[in-house]
Parts: sequence; C-alpha cells; structure tokens
Amino acid sequence: MALDLSAIGSPIGPIVREYGWKDVILYALSVGAGFDELGYTWEKDLKVIPTFSVATIFDFFWAVAKHSNLNPKGALHGEQEILFHNPIPVSGTLTTNGTITNCFDKGRKGAVIRGESVTIHSNGTTLYTNTMSIFSRLDGGFGGEEGSSRTVEFPRGAPDFTVDALPSPDQPLLYRLTGDFFALHVDPEFARDSGFEKPIMHGLCTFGFACRALLKSLIPGEPERTRRMACRFTRPLYPGEPIQTLIWKTNGGRALWRVVHAGTGQSVIDNGEFEYGDR
Repeated sequence: MALDLSAIGSPIGPIVREYGWKDVILYALSVGAGFDELGYTWEKDLKVIPTFSVATIFDFFWAVAKHSNLNPKGALHGEQEILFHNPIPVSGTLTTNGTITNCFDKGRKGAVIRGESVTIHSNGTTLYTNTMSIFSRLDGGFGGEEGSSRTVEFPRGAPDFTVDALPSPDQPLLYRLTGDFFALHVDPEFARDSGFEKPIMHGLCTFGFACRALLKSLIPGEPERTRRMACRFTRPLYPGEPIQTLIWKTNGGRALWRVVHAGTGQSVIDNGEFEYGDR
C-alpha cells in the first residue's frame, strides 16, 4: 500500500449536505455544551458554534483519505485551519468542493496529506474555507519534499484566560454521531492495532471544546464574529481526561491558544490561533 501522488490537484466534490437545527444542537452537545449555553443548545434564538463547519465536511475528509490511498491504521489529524467568510445559518444545504493540495514526506515519521475545501450555502454565500492535514504515520519514505509547518510564538507570561473542561468517558460515542465514524474512536481492537490502549478522543471534538472556551472568553454570545481558527494536533487524548484551554489575547482581535492535559500539563493541541471581529 502506497500513497497515490497522482491524486494531488484532482477535484473532490461537489459534496452536498443538508442540515437543520437538530444537527447544530447535536454538534454543540457533542463538544460539551449544555444548559449553561442555551444559545447553542436550544432552538430558540439558536446560534452555531463555528467549528460546526468541520462536522459538515467529514465526507471531504474521507475523500482525501480514499483518494490519497493512505493506510488508515496510521492516520491522525495533523492540522486544521478555518477561514470564516460569513456567519453560519442554522439550516440549509451546503455544497463543498476541494482538492488534495500536497503530500509531504516526513521519512520514518510518516507523511502529511493536505487538503483544502470551500463550502457555499444554499443562500448563495460562501461560508468557510477549510485547510486540513492528515498525519499518516505509516506512509512516509516515498521520496517527496518534506514541507514546512506553521509556527506560533507564544507570550512568556501567564494566559489571560484558562478554561477547564472534563470531556465524558463516552464523549466519542456522542461526537461520532455528527458524522466522524472513524473506527479509532469507537473500536477497541482497531485502536490497539493502531498503537493505543483504547479508543481516543476525536481531535476535532477537543477542537470544539477549545472553540467554546474561546467564544466564552473573547466574544460571548457572538460566534458570528469568528474570522479564523487554526491549530496543530500534538498528542492523543483519552476520553474522560481533564483539559484546559489556555488563551493569550494579542493585538487587533487576535488570540493565541493551546489545549493541555490538566493532569500532566502536556499539550494535546498547540499552535492555536483565533481571529475575531466585525465584518
């Protein structure tokens, strides 16, 4: 099994998905929202958590994996960046088109497969651009370019906000209902074959917890002001383990953030960037 480098540049899509308020609320519940955030969990005056955007393009993720011919037992989410062009309505039909933009060779460490997609709402507005990378631990050494990664320099001082959270031991079972059915997050045997003790948290679920923390700290009740969110996934997290989202405000509607394991202090998501403001 080897990566199919001919897939680079080939169009993926259109991928069409209808959604409604129940999907928006299910997503919010799956990333830890509850009675304390009724704006995201009750259809009255409902607003959309911006990272719902990644839950609407899971079929694009699967298409990138399939077209690149990666080995699924070595696949982990690498990086994610979302540019928000317009607020996300609570219902409608979404059309996503994208492509695999590159495959990078990290040698014995593995390979990075990068894809980019644009999603348009049925009302005619462009909603968001997603740039994602899959770190495929078993597909390196094919002789390609190594590529580079985005770097972020954090302030030396303490964060301006620290938001604690405790995902449920069963969190992946709920999150997968939003559309991410990868066996690594539910099948104990597949998880062990992939080198883990048991199923792990979806990185994008933890990403959603971080988004809630950023909204609460920086733009409470105004998710439509989110302009950009980006990060790198650095370590696996097991369900039921405590996390902290650390947030540093910078200038001009920007913040840097990371998610750490509250028990060990090790980062599970790093190089976080968040931009917000009026359009």
